[in-house]
Amino acid sequence: MHTLEQISEKVRKAKPLDFGDVFNQSIELFKKSWLYGFLFQIIIQVLALPFIVIFYIPFVLALVAQSESGQLDSGVYSDIFAGLTGVSLIFFILGVLVLVTIQLALQAGLFRIIKNIDYGHEVKASDLFYFFKGKYFGSVALLMVAIIVVGLIASLLCLIPLIYAIIPMSYFVIVFAFNPTMSTVDIVKASFILGTKKWLLSFGLFLVIYLIIVVLIFLTCGLGSLFFPPFIYLPLYIIYREVVGFEKDNPINHIVE
Repeated sequence: MHTLEQISEKVRKAKPLDFGDVFNQSIELFKKSWLYGFLFQIIIQVLALPFIVIFYIPFVLALVAQSESGQLDSGVYSDIFAGLTGVSLIFFILGVLVLVTIQLALQAGLFRIIKNIDYGHEVKASDLFYFFKGKYFGSVALLMVAIIVVGLIASLLCLIPLIYAIIPMSYFVIVFAFNPTMSTVDIVKASFILGTKKWLLSFGLFLVIYLIIVVLIFLTCGLGSLFFPPFIYLPLYIIYREVVGFEKDNPINHIVE
């Protein structure tokens, strides 16, 4: 684990990273970690299913009712929203926030698994739930709040600040995953220090890999959505590993075969 000062110093002294090297290492690491990424996606989709059902059932029922009556009423959707009470909306929003917190905890656990695979250590699927422990889950909730606050501030400042902030924000979870005792404020600061220093590289990798994932999902008729999305996390891990490193392991510059 590192302190904010240590991370700042490592980022300041970091050597330039090659786009092609990071990309190729990400592919090699994906070949070894895809199964755990698949488990991550399955868990997230199973947890999200109730919210999807709750959100869409009223619209489906409205469509069925209109098809049976043979009359189309555009005002029926307004009636649906009007029928939702403030309390039900609050519970739905709180449920979504809990789901996002769970996703962040699972993502942090996935980074731990990726590191163990990278270093040739023993890997356990249960590590996905490592940050569900009481002493960590509260920190994950605070991290979720930080993401919302930073995202809202960046959005209010219009498009360019939002585009800039997306990259540092993408490092929030990985900085937390390997420094879980660090305060939320320091995690945000460390992520912005790292994200700003490696912004262009991170953005380029994010854009290229995102487009590749979209194409692969399209070519697999949607089935790839269960396998490929976690690929986008791997360049973040590679960059963090090469810039910040890990205290308990010897830094490496290549994927362990």
